[in-house]
Amino acid sequence: MQYARYLDLELSGWESLPGEVHDNYRLTGPEGVRYLLKVSTPDPDALAFQTALLDHLGRQALPFAVPRLLDARTVTVAGNPRQLCRYTYLSGRLLATVKPRTPALFRSWGASCGHLCRALGDFDHPYAHRQYRWDPQRAFREPLNTSHLLQNEKILAEYFVSRFRHHDLSGLRHSVNYNDAHEHNLLVGPDHTISGVIDFDDAVYTATVCELAIAAAYAGMGAKDPLGVWRELVAGFHSVFPLREEEVAVLYDLIAARLLLTLTTAAQNRHDHPDNSYLTISERGAKGLLRQLHALHPDLARAHFRAAAGLTPHPAQLAFTHWANTALPEPLMQFTGQNLIPLDLGVGSTVLGGNASFTSPLAFTTRVRRHLTDQAAGMAVGGYGETRPVYTTDDFQSEGNQGPRWRTVHLGLDFWTPAADTPVVCPVDGTVQAYGQDPTAGGYGNTIILRHEPTPDLTFYTLYGHLSACSLAGLRAGSQVEAGQLLATVGGQEENGGWPPHLHFQVLLDLLGKDLDYPGVAYPEEAAVWLGICPDPRSLIPYPLPEEAPRPILPSALLERRRRVLGRSLSVSYGQQPLQILRGAGQYLYDHTGRRYLDTVNNVAHVGHEHPRVVAAARRQLSVLNTNSRYLHPAIVTLAERLVATLPAPLSVVHFVNSGSEANELALRMAEAYTGSRDMLALEMGYHGNTTRTIEVSQYKFDRKGGRGRPACTALLAPTLAEPDLPDHRASFIHESILSCAGQLPLPPGYLDRVYRHVRQQGGICIADEVQTGLGRVGTHYWAFEQQGVVPDVVTLGKPFGNGHPLGAVVCTPAVAEAFANGMEYFNTFGGNPVSCAVGLAVLEAVRDEGLQQHALAIGDYLKALFGELQSVYPIIADVRGSGLFLGVELLGKDASPAAPPAAYVMHRMRELGFLMSTDGPYENVLKVKPPLCFSRDNAEMLADYLGRTLGEDHAQI
Repeated sequence: MQYARYLDLELSGWESLPGEVHDNYRLTGPEGVRYLLKVSTPDPDALAFQTALLDHLGRQALPFAVPRLLDARTVTVAGNPRQLCRYTYLSGRLLATVKPRTPALFRSWGASCGHLCRALGDFDHPYAHRQYRWDPQRAFREPLNTSHLLQNEKILAEYFVSRFRHHDLSGLRHSVNYNDAHEHNLLVGPDHTISGVIDFDDAVYTATVCELAIAAAYAGMGAKDPLGVWRELVAGFHSVFPLREEEVAVLYDLIAARLLLTLTTAAQNRHDHPDNSYLTISERGAKGLLRQLHALHPDLARAHFRAAAGLTPHPAQLAFTHWANTALPEPLMQFTGQNLIPLDLGVGSTVLGGNASFTSPLAFTTRVRRHLTDQAAGMAVGGYGETRPVYTTDDFQSEGNQGPRWRTVHLGLDFWTPAADTPVVCPVDGTVQAYGQDPTAGGYGNTIILRHEPTPDLTFYTLYGHLSACSLAGLRAGSQVEAGQLLATVGGQEENGGWPPHLHFQVLLDLLGKDLDYPGVAYPEEAAVWLGICPDPRSLIPYPLPEEAPRPILPSALLERRRRVLGRSLSVSYGQQPLQILRGAGQYLYDHTGRRYLDTVNNVAHVGHEHPRVVAAARRQLSVLNTNSRYLHPAIVTLAERLVATLPAPLSVVHFVNSGSEANELALRMAEAYTGSRDMLALEMGYHGNTTRTIEVSQYKFDRKGGRGRPACTALLAPTLAEPDLPDHRASFIHESILSCAGQLPLPPGYLDRVYRHVRQQGGICIADEVQTGLGRVGTHYWAFEQQGVVPDVVTLGKPFGNGHPLGAVVCTPAVAEAFANGMEYFNTFGGNPVSCAVGLAVLEAVRDEGLQQHALAIGDYLKALFGELQSVYPIIADVRGSGLFLGVELLGKDASPAAPPAAYVMHRMRELGFLMSTDGPYENVLKVKPPLCFSRDNAEMLADYLGRTLGEDHAQI
């Protein structure tokens, strides 16, 4: 390095670092100590300013490190004067390299800016008051050079510049700002918070809130949902350096100003220095974010900023509340003289029922009308702030910063009527703002929006949706409507957007540049903002409406109640972030916020969560009879016949039970009755249930935490050895056909044939535990043991047989059944009851009629291929194995050691992104994939896509 001889330092290494103006180098000195060398054109004033600034910050109690200037000198190199400044080198990762950028990291980013503002609040220096090109205020004071922008970029610039002219920033707080809190200047520590801030060359005296605006400009680049990023950033900043209302009001435009400075400077640099890519490093991100900002109404952005800063989301919110408390509105509808009831359409609503009740307009209409009839009600009301599952279909899906998301929080109040044409009255004097047909799919249908100005300082709007077409006749924008005047009538399903007859009534404090397509539902993470913009419509209803159903309690509160009354041995998935699951449908589960999770591990819901055919079968039979098997009933016989028909001879005798554990317990009793011995062979890391006897043959239980070790009556076989070490004594054999808890581990070819022959030669019997692998899951065969070409003496089934309903079965040969029938009656009160049998029949029919075995093979093969593609990119994937929709992805480190921490990270991170996964295996390093059999090709692609993203994140690396 040409500058080395000017330094009083012995160097063992150096590395050039990128920079826009200066030459930067990382130096390694004696004993490996690192320094930063910055080489620039001499500027004594700038050096004095930065020295004073760093000295000032060095005396502050900051939660992160800042560099110290160690020495500075001016030298002449090739006839040119150069200023050499040596700083302490801060260790840590550049924020730009951190994956993922979590909400907590964005909050820390904002907090670090707040700390800088607080620390520099009493610092000043003459050089800070210079006119500087990276000061966002510059865009408000002087024309920007847009000559090198593309035409579409110029249009964006003109829009924002026209807004800047309406702002006067002189009344804002001003101070010396760091002015450069972007991802290449911030360091992140092991705890994923900001640990260091570098490069103070851009510090300048400006509006204090510019510090936050600059960080927001960079933090929002590349985000699917910049508002979500900015809420965290603003909240973090505000927690350290409280914002003022006037600062929040200008934040949108200051963000745009910094982005425009980035865009115009990059365009100029590209023109002047086409070979220096670093000079345009932020251009693409700035352009993309400017487009997103342009599409975002400034008042909506302001509402998010205000909420994050602890203010009411809308400035008029308090004024509206004060007026509404004294207003005398007219009744919106005819409420007196009829039974008015609440209608719960929340995520866990049993009134709403399964998803099939609302996925078609006719079904939804029938459901609501029937409920009104059953309750002898003239009208039902509810929905403000209610979290609903009706908007969680693929049609309403979008992508946020944390994976797929849906608008689920309802912003209006609904009045459900038995039929159309119910009159709707104007509650307060107003003016027609807009009317017509809502253009959005599944929207309001015929809609009217009124503007109200009850006081000189208050303007708000009311929205009336799902009206009849005749309601729009004779309306014109600007026409007056008086309180008490007939405004509209409720529309029928064919004209109201495809919904059951009802009025959607919503109060709006701000139109946000929208018209008839105004949102009626919000994303859960934005609910506080939108409910602040759209106050409770009950404030305009002068009638005591019935109370709505209680909202779901927070998971943390429910967890605390659970811990007080349930046993500590009952585990909760996802530790400190447990899910409160209130609904299931097909391959999806829904939490209390209405978020839809793709379930990739729940093999118990064999044909799909709450499969309509299964639910209907249970409901029909439960309404008629449920009793024990001592009475004759055709259902138990029919189910046994259907089940036996799927199995090879001589498996033909059935005993029904309630669970897989109970089935295996019974199978072990049969083995003892047949052989006269309790001795059993089992597979290493096998799992067969939670009863005392099944734990004795489950190494996954007896050799792990809380277990008592292998009992003397159990011998273990290695499932990975083609020639296992077989004992020469009389014992029966129990096995999973593919080991689940061992890590979705298939047995070697011919394994079962060899063990079966040996066991039978010794007088034992063979038990195939098909609780997890049976009923078509492996795709190639109906039963996984068939892949090995064997026929067991006993087959056991568990809850997947009932799709989650407590149903299991033991199917054995006549010889085993005869040995078990030794005079002691076997009776199971609920095993084989008519309801359970109806459910089991529905499951078998669904597997057959929906072709789920063939589907499992096709989707499983496709998913394995997708995982194989990921394996070629991410070496941590050591193996992809399994069959059908019973797959395992094993993760190993570079030294072939089990990668348990990355596997745990992937599991929890995928949960954050909306995918329920789990780990298994002796070292918990295998991701298991065994979803409901209705898992689709699209599901497979989305799972692989997000799994690939997650494997590329920091904590998934070894």
